[in-house]
Amino acid sequence: QVQLVESGGGLVQAGGSLRLSCAASVRAFSMYFMYAMGWFRQAPGKEREFVAAITWSGGNTHYADSVKGRFTISRDNARNTLYLQMNNLKPEETAVYSCAATTRNSITTVRTYDYWGRGTQVTVSS
Repeated sequence: QVQLVESGGGLVQAGGSLRLSCAASVRAFSMYFMYAMGWFRQAPGKEREFVAAITWSGGNTHYADSVKGRFTISRDNARNTLYLQMNNLKPEETAVYSCAATTRNSITTVRTYDYWGRGTQVTVSS
C-alpha cells in the first residue's frame, strides 16, 4: 500500500553533511500521515540498525544514541516526504540508508515496519 523511494545519498568526507529524502506513494483510502516513519541503515556484513523515527504527526522523534545531536528526522505530510539531515558524519556510518513505514507502535524496532524503500548509499571517507 505504500511505496518508498529514497534519495540524497552520496560520497562525503568525514565531518560533512548530507540530507536524505524519502518520497512516499500511498494507495487510495490510505493516507501518508497514518504512518509512522523511520530511517535505518545497514553496513556490509552487519545487521540493519535503527537510526531515527518520527510519529505520524511529527510530534515525537526518536534517535539511536550514536546519532543524537547530529541527525535530525522530519516529515512534510503535505508532500508525503520524510527527511534525514545528517551532520558531522563519520566513516563508520557508511551504509545503505533505508526509510520505512508502519502503522504500529514500537517504532524504533526493525520488525515493526511493513514497508521499505530500496535504500540509498551513503559513503563517508576518512
